[in-house]
Amino acid sequence: MRVTKKVKEEQLAILEETYRGAKPELIFSNAFELLIAVILSAQCTDKRVNVTTARLFQKAATPEAILALGLAQLEDEIRDCGLFRNKAKNIMAACQILCEKFGGQVPDSFADLESLPGVGRKTANVVMSVAFHHPAIAVDTHVFRISNRLKLATGTTPLEVEKELQRVIPRAKWSDAHHWLIWHGRKICKARKPLCGTCPLADVCPSALAE
Repeated sequence: MRVTKKVKEEQLAILEETYRGAKPELIFSNAFELLIAVILSAQCTDKRVNVTTARLFQKAATPEAILALGLAQLEDEIRDCGLFRNKAKNIMAACQILCEKFGGQVPDSFADLESLPGVGRKTANVVMSVAFHHPAIAVDTHVFRISNRLKLATGTTPLEVEKELQRVIPRAKWSDAHHWLIWHGRKICKARKPLCGTCPLADVCPSALAE
């Protein structure tokens, strides 16, 4: 199946209709809590992160408060999120920089966000999009997989897929489309066994038609 511009437009229209209004599963109340939650979400489910942050934010919900906890206690608080030692080290270092350089506030600059320990391109894009409402497409494992399977955007790296998605999706819909693709990956187009038989995109998906 040749995935033309028209086919990609059909794919996006179906995704929008199916997942209209989709929001992040992470629970947060401000930009700082979102930043910490996204750092913790690496190789961990959002459900598990929400359990951890509910406990953590009762004790420390600002950079200053997390620094006051100390590394050992922070490790104990986030132990069930996996990779907790490295995450704790990065969170402490990021909080130190936020306090020293940004007055304890999360910056709304992509470059500043990406300069924080533990914050890569995906995390910076999520914070820019969700917390600050700037158009952005964060390419996680779901977005990467779905984009390549649909041939909506193909690439061997997340950055390649991100740049291609930015070209094919109208800028005003970048942030929404990020959530459509994530939810499609979680609900239907799963990594090991995609549910092609019940997929609303089956007729415009080259991977489904190749089965």
